[in-house]
Amino acid sequence: MSLQHSDLISRYPILKSLESDIVKTVDTLEVCFKNDHKLMTVGNGGSSADAEHFCGELQKGFLLKRPLSENDKALFENQEIANKLQGGFPAISLTTMHASISAFSNDVDPVLAHAQQVWALGKKGDVLIGFSTSGNSKNVVHALEVAKVKGITTISLTGEAQSLCSEISDICIKAPSKITHEVQEYHLPIYHAICIEIERRFFSS
Repeated sequence: MSLQHSDLISRYPILKSLESDIVKTVDTLEVCFKNDHKLMTVGNGGSSADAEHFCGELQKGFLLKRPLSENDKALFENQEIANKLQGGFPAISLTTMHASISAFSNDVDPVLAHAQQVWALGKKGDVLIGFSTSGNSKNVVHALEVAKVKGITTISLTGEAQSLCSEISDICIKAPSKITHEVQEYHLPIYHAICIEIERRFFSS
C-alpha cells in the first residue's frame, strides 16, 4: 500500500513508517463516503484547529475543482449557483459546536461534551477521528469510547507514544515525536495527504 497522489513521503521521509496507516485511513474514509456516511473530528487547542481545518479541506475543492455533475446541476433553477458549487464530503468538526459543548459542559460534565455529541450525531458506518498530541486527552478518549459503542470506526492522530487513543482506536497514526508542537507540525501534512488521496479517488475524472 502506498500514497499514489501525494508527495508526503518524499517531502517527509521520517513519516515513511506511517504510510500503511495513512493509506488504511484513506481506504476507511473512501468506504465511509461511498456509503453516504459522515466523518466527525475532535481535538483540543491546536488539535481542535487541525480537526476543523481537516474538515474544511474535505467540504470543498482542495487541489481539484470538483464541479457538480450534469445531473446535479440540472436540479437547480439558478445555474449560477449550480456552476459555483463544488463536490464535498460530509465532514463535521465537533469542536466548533459551541452551544452544545458549553451547554453540556455547564449542565453535566465538560469531559464528556464530545462524547455526548458523538452519541447524538453518530451512526454506525460513520468515522470519528480524534486529534490528540499526547493520545491521552480525556474528552477525546471518551468520544472514541462512545463511537465504539455505536459501531463507528475510530481513528486517532497522536504522538509516537503508546496511549489511550492508540489502544482504543481501530487505526492510530503516530507522528514520530513526543513534543507537542512537533507532533502538530507532522499532523498537518499527514491530513493534507489524506485529503489529496481521497479527493483523487472521487474527483480525478
